[in-house]
Amino acid sequence: MQTNDITIGQLWDRRASRDPGHVYCRFEDESWTIGQLDERINRLANALLASGLTKGDRVAVMLPSHPEHIIVIFALAKAGLVRIPVNVHLKAAALDFVFDRFEPHALIADDAYAGALAPIVERVPGLSVFWRGRDGARSLTRLFETGSPLPPKTTVGADDIIAITPSSGTTGEPKGVLKTDRSLRAGPMGTLALTGATSGDVFLLWEPLHHGAGVAVLIAALMEPITLAMVEKFSASQFWEQVRRFDVTHIHYLGGVLPMLLKQPATPRDRDHKVRMAWGGGCPLDVWRAFEERFGVSLYEGYGLSEMTTFVTINPEGRLGSCGRPLPFYEVRLLDDEGRDVPVGEPGEIVVRPLEPGLTFKGYFRMEEAGAALVKDGWFSTGDLARRDEDGFLFYSGRKKDSVRRRGVNISAWEVERIVLTHDDIEECALIGVPSELGDDDLKLFIRATPGRAPDPIDLIRWCESRMPYFQIPRYIEPIEEFPKTPTQRIKKSDLSRSVSESFDLEASGYKIGR
Repeated sequence: MQTNDITIGQLWDRRASRDPGHVYCRFEDESWTIGQLDERINRLANALLASGLTKGDRVAVMLPSHPEHIIVIFALAKAGLVRIPVNVHLKAAALDFVFDRFEPHALIADDAYAGALAPIVERVPGLSVFWRGRDGARSLTRLFETGSPLPPKTTVGADDIIAITPSSGTTGEPKGVLKTDRSLRAGPMGTLALTGATSGDVFLLWEPLHHGAGVAVLIAALMEPITLAMVEKFSASQFWEQVRRFDVTHIHYLGGVLPMLLKQPATPRDRDHKVRMAWGGGCPLDVWRAFEERFGVSLYEGYGLSEMTTFVTINPEGRLGSCGRPLPFYEVRLLDDEGRDVPVGEPGEIVVRPLEPGLTFKGYFRMEEAGAALVKDGWFSTGDLARRDEDGFLFYSGRKKDSVRRRGVNISAWEVERIVLTHDDIEECALIGVPSELGDDDLKLFIRATPGRAPDPIDLIRWCESRMPYFQIPRYIEPIEEFPKTPTQRIKKSDLSRSVSESFDLEASGYKIGR
């Protein structure tokens, strides 16, 4: 297995000429064929280029899960425009950060997010904005009408940068990973190798398309004639009905998806479906066994990261609890803190070296030193831990970096803390992850109050709601008089209690945060 120089745009051209009638995607009661999508992709790509954008310009995308979002993703790839995915739940400071850091030349957004985007649109000079859900010259509808249906004439190379993926910000502020056409195709190759998917198979596409996992599924369905059953968002209560409605054969999971499905009431129809396998990452061992037994679906895991590809290792053999062995275009080692290989069975930091020059880490957008610091002699330091068994299978063992993985999303502690620190009643704070019944982590926030103040937890939660997306809002809040600190006055998070017995618990309070 190795990558080639056939770009995403060229894959679309080939598929459109060979099997235009193949149903690429089904959404609600509509079917979208390769030919229908390709024509719209070409029209949008050409219209964007005609609007004054040129190859290499950065375009922020803030859209819901819908086939038109798929069209936008591939139109940008064909046009050689650099996509910046924007989480639709961002607001206020978190949303400002994306535009201040990555400085997009244009924005394609749904009208539903106009309120959150209004301050940015007003203050960013020269930002070209195209709206979905509006009429007029600056609408997606008009672009589809005016663009040529022929493939754009722009030449895009396999190693051109075509996306900037905001990382989880695992060490400090979030960064933008530079992604090439080749690197975006390598991960889906791993997906296909892990799943064994072929013509006629159906993937349930529930992942948000601002997430790299969702885009990888889109590209996998371009590489093989499979069909995507697209739903607006994940719903544990509707999941199996959606699976049955669309005759799904493969399901993908992240974070707490499987535990949430197991929490649904058991029914006689639990095995009444066509799903052969589920693939993903981060499934706890007890959940793995319980899910396979209840639903009759085999689980297969892998490991990947934004800085490399969605999959670096895969476990098609299905070894229990393992994220597998490296794909042919990667080499993986496990190192201790002194940079030495750890013995079999001992945890060590995962470091990765691409065996193809085109898959080397391209760095972070305008943060060259931060990117270079993670690479030593060609080996990229992931900040993740794993152990290896005698057969070379890896078993993920947690994260070294300062981030928390909550329900499939990596959350930057720095990003949450910097917002909380703007509260008048809070002098210092620290965010950590604590075990969750859903398998990933829940967020626990320690706060040291400003002298003479005693912030109420519910009032703090309400304050956070207007300043950060729902998934960054902590579940637990615990006051602390003094933080343990290093000699350089950094908070020692390793010394903070993971117990929540004395903490305010948002879920137990009965208060429901909005989305």
